[in-house]
Amino acid sequence: MRSLCVCFIVLFSLLSSMIAQELSNSRPNIILVMTDDQGYFDLGCHGHPFVQTPNLDQLYKQSSRFVDFHASPTCAPTRAALMSGRAPFKNGITHTILERERMNLKATTIAQVLKTAGYTTGIFGKWHLGDDDEYQPNNRGFDEMFIHGAGGIGQNFPGTQGAFPGTSYFGPFIKHNDKVVKTKGYCTDVFFKHALGWMKKQQEKPFFAYIALNAPHGPFIVADKYKNMYKDQKIADKSKSFYGMITNFDENMGLLMNKLDEWKLADNTLLIFMTDNGTSAGTWHGNMKGKKGSLNQGGSRVPLFMRLPGKIKAGVDIDKLTRHYDLFSTLAELAGASVSANPDIDGRSMVSLLKDPNAEWADRNLFFHKARWASKNAEGKWGKGDSNPDSYKYKGFAVRNDKWRLVGQALYNIDNDPSEKKDVSKQHPEVVAEMMKAYEAWWTEVRPMMVNEDVSLDTGKPYVELFNKQKAATGIPDWEEPEL
Repeated sequence: MRSLCVCFIVLFSLLSSMIAQELSNSRPNIILVMTDDQGYFDLGCHGHPFVQTPNLDQLYKQSSRFVDFHASPTCAPTRAALMSGRAPFKNGITHTILERERMNLKATTIAQVLKTAGYTTGIFGKWHLGDDDEYQPNNRGFDEMFIHGAGGIGQNFPGTQGAFPGTSYFGPFIKHNDKVVKTKGYCTDVFFKHALGWMKKQQEKPFFAYIALNAPHGPFIVADKYKNMYKDQKIADKSKSFYGMITNFDENMGLLMNKLDEWKLADNTLLIFMTDNGTSAGTWHGNMKGKKGSLNQGGSRVPLFMRLPGKIKAGVDIDKLTRHYDLFSTLAELAGASVSANPDIDGRSMVSLLKDPNAEWADRNLFFHKARWASKNAEGKWGKGDSNPDSYKYKGFAVRNDKWRLVGQALYNIDNDPSEKKDVSKQHPEVVAEMMKAYEAWWTEVRPMMVNEDVSLDTGKPYVELFNKQKAATGIPDWEEPEL
């Protein structure tokens, strides 16, 4: 009996070793799907009492899940970290508007890195890292671009952010590479369908598809049939629409998964699901404190599912503390791409954890800042408050490591108190001092990299100008809806 057990252990070790060897440099197709403002607990598989997400629940079962994975408290910062592997402030990202959402042109994107490994790349949905031409994804490594403008469909703010005139959640105007097209259907359905049509054509090279949805971000607009699924819930009307948007997204995830099976792509495609920050309109928060914009766990902890059949184990929880900028090096290693030429990467590859959830993972301090201070334009200030970042150094920040979360001057033992109910700073002043020292050093490092602070807001609107110029010259054509 003992010899049989020994043989089983040896066989298991050999199989694990084979999986590990096959994972690095395996060059899978990569699909990164990210929703906007959907929180960790806005999923049935995470215990939500009524949200309907059957396809995400199925993906959960098929994936390795990072259960202590953190984004930024708001969306443009998270997107910059994903694209660059660097902390948002290092990319000049200190807001979601007012030109401070523009990712530094010196940053190298994951799309550019993957292209060096022979990948073709596409983005579908939301970019939100600069609306001027030089900041756009087709100039940052993406071969196919199918996106809306600004931070959301229909949004307009001082500076270059400005939506196409007359756009909406139904039949939005979309920038398809270098021209504007008029689509047909609900925005989430449109983004998935175009992405799938593009993926279906990719035969010669591995591909990277970045499907970044504007849903379920407000305004909370969705077809009545989805909203009505939650009509009997005693929640605000906007939350009914919010959950309806999530269920619509879930249906599209089901379509994506079915098509990958139908096209025989599933076994060679890494499918990733995550969200960009905490929930905005969710009504059930599990054991977490805070929502979108919060410096507590609920503002930054988000789901991360990764599925690659035969190479990434299914049904496994990975409880190591990880961050959005870790995906940069992770995807590069899986693709066999080098990041050695990229300076100042904050992230580290998570491939070792995908191989072995118990692998050594050194502790580190992670830094969060809400930022979002006021900004000046040619006429003075826009919004309220001081526009000097240094005035906000000690406002709206947090530091997190394996055991502790420091939120301002409040300290929480996350191991014992995941809901952050008891401030233990007085009991552990040495921990507070150590984390504050680390934060001081980090601020000193990133402060010179906030390159967008003094940019004028008295500027043109590239999306509006493109729309008006094209409409006058050739008109706005209908989107060529792909056959799936």
